[in-house]
Amino acid sequence: MFGRNVALCCLSAALFLCGEAAAGDVPGGDWENYNGTLDGQRYSPLSQINTMNAATVAEVCRVPVTKRGSFETGMLVVDGTMYATTATDTIAIDPTSCAVKWRQEYRRAHDPVIPINRGVAYLNGRVFRGTDDARLIALDARTGNEIWSDTVGDPQMGEFVTGAPVAWNGLVIIGLAAGDFGVRGRIVAYDALTGREAWRFNTIPMEGEKGAETWKDGKWAAHGGGGSWSALTIDPTTGELFIPVGNPVPDFARSDRPGANLFTNSVLVLDAVSGKLKWWYQLTPDDGLDHDLAAAPMLYRSSDGEARVAAAGKDGYLHIISRATHGLLSKTPVTTVDAKAAMPTPEGVKACPGPAGGVEWNGPALDPERKTIFVGAVDYCALFKSAPGGKWTPGGLAYGGTWSPLPDPATGWITAVNADDGKVRWKFHADAAVVGAVTPTAGGILLAGDNAGTFYIFNSGTGEVIKKIATGGSLSGGVITYAQAGRQYIAVASGSISKTVFGAVGRPAIVVMAAPAVPAEVASAGAAADAVHGRTLFMGACGGCHGSDGKNIGGFDLTTVKTRMNAEQLTAWLKNPAPPMPKVFADPIDADDEADIRDLVAFLQSWR
Repeated sequence: MFGRNVALCCLSAALFLCGEAAAGDVPGGDWENYNGTLDGQRYSPLSQINTMNAATVAEVCRVPVTKRGSFETGMLVVDGTMYATTATDTIAIDPTSCAVKWRQEYRRAHDPVIPINRGVAYLNGRVFRGTDDARLIALDARTGNEIWSDTVGDPQMGEFVTGAPVAWNGLVIIGLAAGDFGVRGRIVAYDALTGREAWRFNTIPMEGEKGAETWKDGKWAAHGGGGSWSALTIDPTTGELFIPVGNPVPDFARSDRPGANLFTNSVLVLDAVSGKLKWWYQLTPDDGLDHDLAAAPMLYRSSDGEARVAAAGKDGYLHIISRATHGLLSKTPVTTVDAKAAMPTPEGVKACPGPAGGVEWNGPALDPERKTIFVGAVDYCALFKSAPGGKWTPGGLAYGGTWSPLPDPATGWITAVNADDGKVRWKFHADAAVVGAVTPTAGGILLAGDNAGTFYIFNSGTGEVIKKIATGGSLSGGVITYAQAGRQYIAVASGSISKTVFGAVGRPAIVVMAAPAVPAEVASAGAAADAVHGRTLFMGACGGCHGSDGKNIGGFDLTTVKTRMNAEQLTAWLKNPAPPMPKVFADPIDADDEADIRDLVAFLQSWR
């Protein structure tokens, strides 16, 4: 399109004229997994909200979910319904009006260990979630009725589930928390249809298992921690499961557990179907500062096609790892980090980050067009004291010492990093901790928030703040975007009450936002253009030749066509293109064609 020496796009034109382009939903319009996609990139291809109109975004509706408590859920939007969780409840919501469709309250079988839940997984008409008394349950996505329940762990031993499961290929896979209680961490897979256990993998190796030699004094291995308390990542093309594994215990008494302590603080890679170990990368061996890897690893490819993993931990670094060699490619600080970590002593030492610092349970995100990784982090140091020689007690905390917050309040960082070389492109310093998700979009914007309750829209390329909205509650969970009926929306989890360090405030609620809707009388008059619909038209009419990224044909980058043609010129070209481009809109051009051309032009002019 828009040039000479271009092969005829007969197939794509024929598909368009047969109605294929108008069929189905907007590509990328749902938010189907905790991190958007199974690879953890948190990227949205939607561009209706972009750098030109992001300043007009405003609240559409909100739904209170509970009176008080932690609210760290990552929301899903699938087939016209949003799913979210509290510690006990699973809620289905209309994603455009905030009307509650159904609400299922889980009745605990045991007292909770810690009342926290971070969301659901969706597969084949079912939603799956863990519980704070160590159960996994499956619900009918349409009604909320329970289908099955299974036991993952023993809450009396300090075992419970906080993270969102991942559902793929007939399996639901979940991690067990929390290492600080002296559990032996494990990952468990269940048959999504029946709830029957398919496999399990212990994250602390013992008795001849691979890595057992890294626990030189083996008495702590059976209670060595290694919990997994956030989300998981899958590469569906290879069947690899990427797991964030947390800290060893006793946390601050390294002398009680000498060695590297695998597989704690690691990206652990298993075969998702069998649960067999494939490989691993350990961010912080022999940890004494509670530097978990809590957030899901993110998978991507560099500009030259190299398969990589990005992992950001409570150590305060973004680690970029080669999936071919399993070696470190770059290591970039994303908050205040000591040049050399000082290990705890009985007298006490100050170290940065503290146990509540670094990257918490929402990890790196990728803008694949700009080859930029975005990371949110907490800037907070602490005073650590070690008390070696302790003993494990069932269900008791196994810190092996203490940590104390410092008087300075926690602040936050959002860092943009070159995905190829790990160099910082820009940084933003927030007045409050950043623990919620960060989400880039094709509209050239980055969505994020802080624990003071401020929602931000940034220019992805420059870091400029385009819009700030006070939501009334800390943003400690999901920040997602989706499309319904041709309109792009943004939703955030606002109002978590959790660690004082995070400065958490507000009443738990889901807040839905959007750019102003076009009045019906204006739309009917033909003055409004729908760039989201325009993208769908592009995929059907033009994508066959130009590719979904608009760059398939050398010398004709359609992402920059707006710099060569204005709206009037683009409209004229689409109505009467020069050969060899086929005439996609046949004469006579009717009112429906005019509307489609207007939408297609709007998309091409919004492409960034």
